[in-house]
Amino acid sequence: MWTDQNNTLYKKFEFRNFSEAFAFMTRVAIEAEKMDHHPAWKNVWNTVEIWLNTHDAGDVVTEKDHALAKKIDMLVI
Repeated sequence: MWTDQNNTLYKKFEFRNFSEAFAFMTRVAIEAEKMDHHPAWKNVWNTVEIWLNTHDAGDVVTEKDHALAKKIDMLVI
């Protein structure tokens, strides 16, 4: 579940290994590029953390962030 933290949507994803985590990040990158809306994220081995907010709107959460969050959730295998 995405949580609202400090004007961002945040979610932590865990995978079986680094390869799965990296493949997920690649899928997210493709969707983010299509939307021209890029996340802040961190990857350590099998864990990917993502923070979403809209810089053009003053670094707050907007509908654009919620739309990308929904797409990201659909990319988890």
